[in-house]
Parts: sequence; C-alpha cells; structure tokens
Amino acid sequence: MTRQRPWPPSPPPSPRLRFLAAAPTDSGAGMARLSPGCGAAAPQVDTGKYVRYTPEQVEALERVYNDCPKPTSLRRQQIIRDCPILSNIEPKQIKVWFQNRRCREKQRKESSRMQTVNRKLTAMNKLLMEENDRLQKQLSRLIFEKEAATKSLKTHIHNASAATTDTSCDSVVTSGQHHQQQNAIVPRPQRDANNPAGLLAIAEETMAEFLSKATGTAVEWVQMVGMKPGPDSIGIIAVSHNCIGVAARACGLVSLEPTKVAEILKDRPSWYRDCRCVEILHVFPTGNGGTIELIYMQTYAPTTLAAPRDFWTLRYTSCLEDGSLVICERSLTQSTGGPSGPTTPNFIRAEVLPSGYLIRPCEGGGSMIHIVDHVDLDAWSVPEVLRPLYESPKILAQKMTIAALRHIRQIAHESSGEIPYGAGRQPAVLRTFSQRLSRGFNDALNGFPDDGWSLLSSDGAEDITITVNSSPNKLVGSHLSPSPLFSAIGGGILCAKASMLLQDVPPALLVRFLREHRSEWADPGVDAYSAASLRAGPYAVPGLRAGGFMGTPVILPLAHTLEHEEFLEVLRLEGHGFSHDEVLLARDMYLLQLCSGVDENASGACAQLVFAPIDESFADDAPLLPSGFRVIPLDTKTDMPSATRTLDLASSLEVGSAGALRGSSDAANTRSVLTIAFQFSFENHLRENVAAMARQYVRAVMASVQRVAMAIAPSRLGAQIQMKHPPGSPEAITLASWIGRSYRAHTGEEIRWSDTEDADSPLKLLWNHSDAILCCSLKPAPMFTFGNNAALDMLETTLVNLQDISLEAILDEEGRKALCSEFAKVMQQGFAYLPGGVCKSSMGRQASYDQAVAWKVLSDDVSGAPHCLAFMFVNWTFL
Repeated sequence: MTRQRPWPPSPPPSPRLRFLAAAPTDSGAGMARLSPGCGAAAPQVDTGKYVRYTPEQVEALERVYNDCPKPTSLRRQQIIRDCPILSNIEPKQIKVWFQNRRCREKQRKESSRMQTVNRKLTAMNKLLMEENDRLQKQLSRLIFEKEAATKSLKTHIHNASAATTDTSCDSVVTSGQHHQQQNAIVPRPQRDANNPAGLLAIAEETMAEFLSKATGTAVEWVQMVGMKPGPDSIGIIAVSHNCIGVAARACGLVSLEPTKVAEILKDRPSWYRDCRCVEILHVFPTGNGGTIELIYMQTYAPTTLAAPRDFWTLRYTSCLEDGSLVICERSLTQSTGGPSGPTTPNFIRAEVLPSGYLIRPCEGGGSMIHIVDHVDLDAWSVPEVLRPLYESPKILAQKMTIAALRHIRQIAHESSGEIPYGAGRQPAVLRTFSQRLSRGFNDALNGFPDDGWSLLSSDGAEDITITVNSSPNKLVGSHLSPSPLFSAIGGGILCAKASMLLQDVPPALLVRFLREHRSEWADPGVDAYSAASLRAGPYAVPGLRAGGFMGTPVILPLAHTLEHEEFLEVLRLEGHGFSHDEVLLARDMYLLQLCSGVDENASGACAQLVFAPIDESFADDAPLLPSGFRVIPLDTKTDMPSATRTLDLASSLEVGSAGALRGSSDAANTRSVLTIAFQFSFENHLRENVAAMARQYVRAVMASVQRVAMAIAPSRLGAQIQMKHPPGSPEAITLASWIGRSYRAHTGEEIRWSDTEDADSPLKLLWNHSDAILCCSLKPAPMFTFGNNAALDMLETTLVNLQDISLEAILDEEGRKALCSEFAKVMQQGFAYLPGGVCKSSMGRQASYDQAVAWKVLSDDVSGAPHCLAFMFVNWTFL
C-alpha cells in the first residue's frame, strides 16, 4: 500500500507579492486579508487568505478618497470605525489601497497630459507644414517675379534700342494703343446697402481675400522675433512688409471649440482694450447658413496728441466645407463698392482691409486659429512724430492680434480650473477689474463729450488739459444709485492729463521704475485726498487730510496672465500722521493697480501703469476712478535693446578708452510718448481749488518722470554706474578681487577666478557668474550695493535701483530666521552656509535657491575690518 505524502504547506507570500495581492484591479476591486471570525458576512474568500473588495467597500473608500486622498494612520482607523462595511479590513490594507489609488490617479493624469501634448504637437506639426507650404509658394512667386522683371527689363532695353532706329510713327501709335487696352481698369460696380445679394457679393469677395492673406501669399509676412512655435507657445506671429496700411498675422492652438472661440472673438471690447464700443446695426442671414452684419466701431486714441478712430464695416460669418468657421470683415467705402456710413464728429474714419479669423477644429478637441488684422489708420492725419503709432505693424500685432490670442488662451486656462482664485474671487471677476481699470483710464484720457466730459478753461499754459464730468453715472463702473448729496450740492469728476515725448527711455523700464518706486513721484497729500474722498462717499469730497502715506508700499498680488505680461495687484500704503491727532485719523490706503507691458523684449508693446483707490471692503461693484501712465514706443525698429542689456555692467568691464556701456548705442535715438492722466472727485464749490491742485500735481509728476527718465536713459547710465563702479576702474577690479580672495580665505575654496588672472578678468568673471552674487552694506538696515548679472535677473531690477532694495525685503520669514541664527557665525568665523529657501524679486515673483553662502568681504585695511557682506544664491530659479 502506497503511503500518500501530504502536500507541504504553502510558504507565506513575500511582501512584494502581498502588496500585489492587495492591489486593486482596474475595476476598483482589491484583495483584503480575512479577519478571524468574519463568518458568513465576510466578503468572498480567496484561496490565498485574501478577500476581494466588494463594490460597496470600493464605493465607501472612493468617497473618503475624494475628501482626503492621503489619510493619516489615525484617519484610516477612524474610517474603519465609521464604516461598518470596512470592519473586516485591516488598516494596513486600507493604506495599500490608498497608495494604489493615488498611483492610478497619477498615471491617469500623466496619460491625459501626454495625450494633450501629443494632440498639440500633431496640430502644431500640421500648422508648420502649412506654413512651410505657404513659404514655398511665396518663394516660387518671388522667383517668378524676378524672372519676369528680368525679362521685362531685357525687352525694354531691346525696344528702346529699336526705337532709336525705327522712324515709323504708326508702329509707336499702334503699340501705345495696344498697351492702353491691356491696362484698362474695369470699374468696380456699386452695391446697394439694402440689397442682400450685393452685400453677399462683397462678403464672398472679402472672404476670398482674407483667406489668401491667412493661408496664402497675398501679403509678404515677416515673422516677429522671439515668436517660436511650440505646444505651450502663443503661436506664430508675423507682421506685414511693404503693403498698404499695416497688417499682422497669427496662427495658434487653443483648447476651446470653434464655436466658443468665435463667440469670444466677436466680443471685441472684452479683449481689445482700445475698443470703445461695437454697435451691430443690421443683420442679414445668407442662403448658405451664414450671416452678414453691418457694424459701427469706435476706438480710443492712445494719447492726448491724436484723435480717436471709427470704422464702418461689414462682417461675414460662414462655415467652410471642411467644418472650419470663417469670420471676415472689411470696411464699406465707395472704393469697395459698398455703402459708407455717416461721419461722426471728433472721430477720424479709418479703414479695415480684408481681415478676420479662420477657426479650424482639431482632432481630439480644440481649435487652430488663423488671425489676420489689416487696417489703414490714416497716419497722415496725425503729427509726423506720432505717425509710427499708426504705421508700425508691431504695435498693431501687440494691441490686436496677440491680444486676441492671449485672451482666448487665458479663458481656456481658466476653464480648465488650473488657475487659483485671488482674494477669494473667480478669475472672470478679476479679469473684469482689469477691463474696468483700462476702460476707465481710456475714457478719462479721451474725454468724449457724449460721456459728459467738457473742457475746463485753461490758465494760459497749454501743457496740462483739464476736463470735467458732472454726470452721476460717471463714477466708473459704480452700480450705485445717484447720491442725494449730488442733487443738493452737486459734484463730479475732474481729469488732468498731459503727454510728452521721451528720448532714449525703454517704456518697460520706465513703467517698472514707476511701479517699484512710487515715492519718487507720488505726493502723500494727494493720496490722502483720494482716500478721504472715497471714504466720504461718491460725491462728497472733504478737504485734504493732514495724515500722509509715508510708509513703504506693500504689493499684494491678485492675478496675472499666462505670459506674465499683465499684473493685477492691490497696493497697500501705510497711513502715518505727524501729530497725535493725525495718528488717530491716519488709516491705510489701498490701490487697485494694473501693470502691463513690462517685458523689455516685446517689440512694439505698450507699457502701462493704471491704479484706482479702493476701500477695505473691495466689493465686486466698487466704483473705480483710474489714473496712471502709458508709454508707447514710437520707433518701428525690432532691435530695441532690453533694459537688462542697457544696465549690463559686464559691458562696462571692458577696459579701454571708450568705456561705454554695451547696448547704449543700440538704445540711443529711440523715442516714446508718455501720457499721464489723473482723476479726482470734487464738489461744485471746490471745483476751482481741485482743478488748481490737479494741474499743479500733474506738472510735479511730469517733472519727476523727466528726472527719472534722464536717470535711467541708457545714454546716461554709464555716468550713473561710474559713480559707484566705473567701467574698468581700479575700484571695481579691487572689489572683485576682495570678494574672491575673502571667499577663498574663509572657505578654502575658489569660486571661479584667482588673483593671477588679468587685471580686469576677476570683474568679468564675477559679473558672468551663473549664481547670484550680491554685496550688502554693514548697517542696521542692510542695503545692497552691488550685484552681478544673475543677481539683477533674480531680483528683476537694475544696478541703479539695486541700492533701494534691502536684504530683509527679498528674504522670506524662514530665510530671515536662518540669517539671524547664523549671523554671529558669519562675523566670527567669516562665513556660513544657509539652507535653501525662497526669495522675492522687486516684481513680487518668487525665486527658489538650493543653498546660500554668506561671507565677510575683507579689504586691504590692516585693521581687518570687513568692507561688506557678500551673499551667493546657488542654483536659483523662478517658481
């Protein structure tokens, strides 16, 4: 009889197998260890002593996961106690389930992101192939025109030589008649405005011309510098070259459907900041399912030195056979064969040449957009110095074409839910604040009579213009009913405005300085007046408060656009009084501020700083009275240098007879127009006093801005920098040697240079070092005295403005604590290593660094007294 051997017991599963056994499947089920005494109520039992999660258990865990994806140990035990259905599951299995659930969620998000990137790259590849085909066609056309011109020139030379020997008059007359017959111009037939068939003919012709510009070679396009295609780029931007008027073209990808994109683009006042109003006068449906609209549009004047424009256009919306949407537009004039609308006083009629939007659906969702803006702004109607405002295609591209793409991308990003709310408000609400600030500033700047503005008598000087608005509904966006006080006493709004030309001042640099250094131009008394009038009520304006705003402004960021070309923020001015009674009355003042165009590399971009006083409540319908500055470049050159290059100390390190800053010659001879407008509320019996105060204040601000412009102009920066570290001077070279020698003496390591280099080499290497190196004074309030190129980039400032930044202002709380704890070590030992952290630039952006090194910089003084403190922020990057 054969004895049957028992099966050996199964070995316990390894931790790895146990983890896999407990891992949930794709359907959300998983395995759980069977607890003793579960009985019949337990889930299905597996042969490996593991149980599979039931659908009810998975549902319960999913509910917990939605609230808390990563529960703690105590939280997991509480889950088991609160859910009886999970009572047979061990806490360790619950932990494994949440780990796997987070892993699946991460994989799902990554897969979705990769699919989105793949769709973008596929669409961008298609776009680039079409762009390549268009360039090939343009090249073929240019070659053909060249050959035709060469052939015509040869024929002309041959005919000229034959004409000298041919005395027959008949041949000349006959050839002349034949030439006239070939070049006869067929007049364009007139269309009737009340005849839909005539308008449809104009619309179809407009669409054909627009498509030839968007995807063809009807206009010679030149790509703007810095606009490179990519999955996250704004798109391909090009401007016209040698065409009638000015034109700009853009191609980009967005994650919105074509119908939504068309709806956004038609709402022009929401994204075109210079658009005052759009009125649709007539709508005609077409037989092909499209619509024809007759539109009247008004645009603001960008400065007080020019008149606003208006347009009378036809807009045609249609759908192509491939499912693409086309929205094209052109002006109706006598030359185009269509009806032209009546003229409007104070406006100059401009012309929209065939323009529009081609919106094509992409596979997997989203849209591919082609935008063409082509206008003739009648540049000859303005002074010659201002004509670049209306003749530069780059300015048109920044104001209309790029603005449209950025607005669509911003809305698409907001729709994805990836933008955090600022100050507890949704992005759409914050975007409305930006629009109200810009629109209120434009309204005050233009002062249209139909809005209630009227010109106040001048004091004889023509530099400042004073306009008054006594309309109750002009409290810029206020939804409040007219105040009874206004009916009894009366009052309104007064605007003081002026414009002036600037030379050799980059607009972005000037606006950045005005934003960062408000105390250089603002009057605390005027700020107090604005705050007092706002607190007292819409129309009641008390006298000047004695308490001023003398503290350092605190910037509280609210929102910014995707490319950081526009910032919305709250500026808090700390109130201080000069006596005991004034201290009791002093209160903080708040300004809602919009800053845009601070990118020095954006060619043709307008830089603007607009602000309005608000109260502490900051309601969504709060009345806004915007004031501010606008700087527009007047030069059409594309090689305008950036502010960082004009302040590049490395260029000044070139030792030689010239000793000039690199980039100064590039930035020289650049012009821009600065426009200033300040608004004040008043009571009727104080109107003359407020007007005198406003006129005096704007003149003082203009004088301050002129001083600032002279100080930061590239042609004068050399003199400014030479006061501290002249180009190639012994002081600059000595400072670099002290920094490197002190670092080596304290740490025993080299940075990058040695004393054996050439005389100017340490200074060059210090400037070009990849890490941010700063020198700080040894004072109770340490201020920076020097920074290399990387440090200026990290702080987003210049050498001129660096001395106004304190060490405490750039460090966060953790950084200040670390420095205070190690300061004694720095003074005794000579150096200390500080942990990584976060610092803040002058623009409010955060930059992280892996480590910071602080050391004493020793001079050649025999006493051994430290000259200053040096800091090196290693591997810094913006967050």
